[in-house]
Amino acid sequence: MKWNKLGVVYDPTKDEIRPDWRYDFAQGINSLEFDEFIRIYFCCREKPDETGKTVSRITYLDVDKSDPLKVLKVSDHPVLSLGGLGEFDEFGQYPFSVIRDGSLIRGFYGGVTRCESVPFNVAIGECISKDGGDHFERLGRGPVLSYSYDEPFVIASPKVRKYNGKFYMMYSAGQKWTVRDGKRAEICYKLRMAVSDDAVNWKKAHKNLIPDKIGENESQACGDIIFKNGKYHMFYCYRGHEDFRKNPAHSYRIGYAYSIDLENWARNDDIVGIDISKDGFDSEMVAYPHLFEVSGSIYMLYLGNEVGKYGFGIAKLEGDLG
Repeated sequence: MKWNKLGVVYDPTKDEIRPDWRYDFAQGINSLEFDEFIRIYFCCREKPDETGKTVSRITYLDVDKSDPLKVLKVSDHPVLSLGGLGEFDEFGQYPFSVIRDGSLIRGFYGGVTRCESVPFNVAIGECISKDGGDHFERLGRGPVLSYSYDEPFVIASPKVRKYNGKFYMMYSAGQKWTVRDGKRAEICYKLRMAVSDDAVNWKKAHKNLIPDKIGENESQACGDIIFKNGKYHMFYCYRGHEDFRKNPAHSYRIGYAYSIDLENWARNDDIVGIDISKDGFDSEMVAYPHLFEVSGSIYMLYLGNEVGKYGFGIAKLEGDLG
């Protein structure tokens, strides 16, 4: 397969009138189709406080269906309020995934908790919109998917699809934290899956979905699935364990796997057809892919350098998925 990069959809560093709550980054991308436009949800960061700390918020922009590089509107508000004192999403929400469910739009997101020995912990929350995706309300004050006996850290990066009457959530489960030479603790996480009949009560598969490619400390995230030609095609990203934020040798790449039954996956990154560019916003990494189809064409949204500091781009598939 081959992806034709069309360009950058949104770069927050070039948005000169952005408010303080949408100060930095454009991450955690997910789309929702409407009659006249495609809505792209993304996560941004508030302007850091005097200690340098920030929180992630969820918002959106709308693009033209016939030209997804043409931005029609950028929302003037976050779509979801932060959690209250001591709640799992008090310090941020990232990333975000949406799906239509009858008259509702359901959203799933990683809620961020600040920690002492490690930078953060994450559990997955759920919210619903009754006004067409402009505002969301959380389902409750706690997460719908959290860490457990065999997934003790960081449950994050939800991507939800519905197949054969069931909801499937691909997510990342933390395996371990490590610290070297007194530097920032780094998390290693693997792709896993949970299934639900009602999108509220989830049953975990309790297994890693794909084998490692670059060693046991490889991290895997953002498994997004599209069904075509009798197969489930999953695109995801993976990285090295350390020095990955600016070093292209260890930074995120996009991978590919396929399945016939949504349980057993065959990894084949060699045919994914997209990689970093020689220069520009994605010259160091390509990360957090999201797939959508419009008028028979398949598109991929993805993050560029420093995991979306310079926004996200879009690519169009040439031909079809095998």
